[in-house]
Amino acid sequence: PTPRASLKADQSHSAVANMISMVNAALAFAGQHAVLNGVARATAPVMQQKSQSVPFLDRPAALDGTMVGDVGFDPLGISSGIPMAWLRESELKHGRVCMLATVGYIAVDMGIRVR
Repeated sequence: PTPRASLKADQSHSAVANMISMVNAALAFAGQHAVLNGVARATAPVMQQKSQSVPFLDRPAALDGTMVGDVGFDPLGISSGIPMAWLRESELKHGRVCMLATVGYIAVDMGIRVR
């Protein structure tokens, strides 16, 4: 064959290879297929919900948004091992102790003494 025909054949093979790779790339995003009544239908991929506070982490199962301020922040996974009700009560108790400690610090700094 002439060099021109050889070049044309190489270009057509290249075009076919490019089309095949584009079709394969598109099919990679198509998801799984389910066969219902003999007809293949695409199903939506099942993905775990992501945390609002740390978008690259999965949302913990115990943090379902029912508590005030719950945005799925639990990077250490504490909520999976300790009941959420107990964690909530301990957070309230520790917050109250901290408020009392702040008042005590300010009172001592102002010179108030208990005798």
